[in-house]
Amino acid sequence: MPEPPSGVLDGGHVLLSGATGFLGQALLERLLSGCPTTRVTVLVRGRGSSSGADRLAGILRKSVFNRWTEQVGAAAVRAAVADRVRVVDAELGSSAVALPSDLTAVVHAASIVSFDPPIDDAFRTNVQGVIALYDAVRKAGGNPHVVHVSTAYVASARKGTVPEAALDHDADWRTELASASTARQQVENDSRRPAVLRRALVEARREHGKSGPQSVSTAAEKRRVEWVDKQLIEYGRLRAQSLGWPDVYTFTKALGERVAEEQLTGVLPLSVVRPAIVESALKHPYPGWIDGFKMADPLILAFGRGVLPEFPGLPDGVLDVIPVDIVVNAILAVADAPPPVDDPAYYHVGSGARNPLTFRAMYDNVREYFTNHPMPDGGRGQIKVPTWEFPGSRRVGRMLRTGERVLSVAHQALLHTPPNERTRRWQDDLHRAQGRLDFLRRYADLYGVYTEAEVVYPDARLLALHRALPPERQEEWGFDPAVIDWPHYLQRVHCPAITATVRKATSGRRSGRGALPPLAESSNGGVVAVFDLEGTLVASNVIESYLWARLADLPRLQWPGELADLARRLPRYLAAERRDRGEFIRTFVRRYAGAEEAALHRLVHDRLGDALLRRCHPEAIRRVRKHRAAGHRTVLITGTVDVLVRPLGVLFDEMVASRLHLRDGVYSGFLDAPPLVGEARAAWLRRFALAADVDLTRSYAYGDSYSDRPLLEAVGHPVAVNPDPHLYRHARSRRWPVAQWTAYTLRAGDALAETVR
Repeated sequence: MPEPPSGVLDGGHVLLSGATGFLGQALLERLLSGCPTTRVTVLVRGRGSSSGADRLAGILRKSVFNRWTEQVGAAAVRAAVADRVRVVDAELGSSAVALPSDLTAVVHAASIVSFDPPIDDAFRTNVQGVIALYDAVRKAGGNPHVVHVSTAYVASARKGTVPEAALDHDADWRTELASASTARQQVENDSRRPAVLRRALVEARREHGKSGPQSVSTAAEKRRVEWVDKQLIEYGRLRAQSLGWPDVYTFTKALGERVAEEQLTGVLPLSVVRPAIVESALKHPYPGWIDGFKMADPLILAFGRGVLPEFPGLPDGVLDVIPVDIVVNAILAVADAPPPVDDPAYYHVGSGARNPLTFRAMYDNVREYFTNHPMPDGGRGQIKVPTWEFPGSRRVGRMLRTGERVLSVAHQALLHTPPNERTRRWQDDLHRAQGRLDFLRRYADLYGVYTEAEVVYPDARLLALHRALPPERQEEWGFDPAVIDWPHYLQRVHCPAITATVRKATSGRRSGRGALPPLAESSNGGVVAVFDLEGTLVASNVIESYLWARLADLPRLQWPGELADLARRLPRYLAAERRDRGEFIRTFVRRYAGAEEAALHRLVHDRLGDALLRRCHPEAIRRVRKHRAAGHRTVLITGTVDVLVRPLGVLFDEMVASRLHLRDGVYSGFLDAPPLVGEARAAWLRRFALAADVDLTRSYAYGDSYSDRPLLEAVGHPVAVNPDPHLYRHARSRRWPVAQWTAYTLRAGDALAETVR
């Protein structure tokens, strides 16, 4: 193995923050595998039940360590870690961190990685975290060289060249930090004002009103919380842009640099390293190593999957991409070359100055790769990638706004269409179009400034450091971006690496609605299968059930009058249905007033029972029987009156239906108890599960209406059956199985004729 770096790393003690991140993992692996005399203290906070040491153990099992493990063996790796690595389990921003006193270098690589976090989160990590860490470093004593890892884009939105020097700006980090720290409380207070709450309630009632008041309040609170986050994200973006930075990420990273300069200049040696867009490894630990998707990767994958028809960007603009192993080598070389204590050093690590990759060249290489190696189209062949015309940000913006308006109108129209296979296909098409549009909007807003950049980051200081390496060490430890062959790197290294997992997941898999979940055996009745009736089990509804009973008991000459009365009252029933399912049932069952209990029972036994069974979906009956064969308890929940559904008792262990109030053997037209609709069904099921020792996480529920959503969400295996548009959209967003159960070929009129014959 080539010689490791000398200097402060040789026999030294390095503190590393951010070891769980992409760059941090690569740094830790390089320090352990390539610097055998270096000890490492990692700052890793625990998360949940996992301690910092647990999280470090998880990092050591990642693929970044595979090559080293293959070379020296797992036992040697464990021994090296036990002998050379120490974990400090603490929050980055904590002021009570106790650090070793014999540190020779500090590499601060921790950072919030999102470009658009809430403003308080960004400042907590990128500014307050820097303050606390360097305060702890000073208190620990010693004279370590501090390597502060920043980003090339701290130079703010500008054109031309940016020197390897301190930033020139007047932003006061103390004032900005104080303001950001109080922002959440201010926005939280604003979110509780009547105007915001009223809007959240109106939206929640419109979408969830039929499910019940708890569903409405839960949805309203969720909207309030989302409003808070959106306001804080917008707050950060606007404050950054008002001071000349494209986003809160680069803004807070710039302020973090200023904190480092003020705290450490004249006290400890300080070097600031500014990488550009860090992507997969060129060589080490192996070509293409990457952990997760980085900045360019979602765009590359979206393009390869055919969902990125255009993107704002200057074809001649430089996309400053740099492989992670070049960045790691540069950071370690910088760590081994401390500057004078009163003169911080600055280094750019990028490719744009001497080996530029234009946005057009990036597109050409990626398009060539996907043309030669197309992505699978979910079992339907291969995806053909689009051709970009580079229309510019203004035209892309107009396209986005037009698309958003069209899709909004289409979505609203589809929510009021009858549920059937055709309208669900339309919803699928709209869902995919909306996903593409949302993706393009988000990434155009986030990354448009980077793909339209007209800025270059010279790297003369870094190049001098590279050339100072002995020639025999430059191959293994060098960091000259001129060695990158872009067609080879993009088409042979990077694109294969980031598409491998997606190809494996989608190859041979047909996209579309999910299959019904397999049924797990249960011998103790601890699993239930709950079925809705109307639209789920049978192709009928409360009104049709009433008609069967009413017309079967009337002479044919009186049918027109009954049907006319029903038609006259239908708008009232539909209005009640839109407001609340329970209100509709209470209103409609008034039509049973005056019916005799004995007569209705006879009618159901003699005529209606067979008609009801003939209206059942064959797939539904088979599914109920499969549940019973698997040892599951079957339950029917319906708003239909109990008398009418008694013939289905042969299929179910438990039936819950509306009970009509009786007075002297005659129905009064009122109910004995509130009907089980919306979230009341979920409450009943939870109570039933507690009493019957049922495991709801293993149980199943089937429903067709968005009002069934609380019931479906109460179990581990929800299934949307012939769903209405609202439920279908919700099921797709939750990746629930969607079943299309067809009605028996006997039509409703034929069934009615059979009943009255």
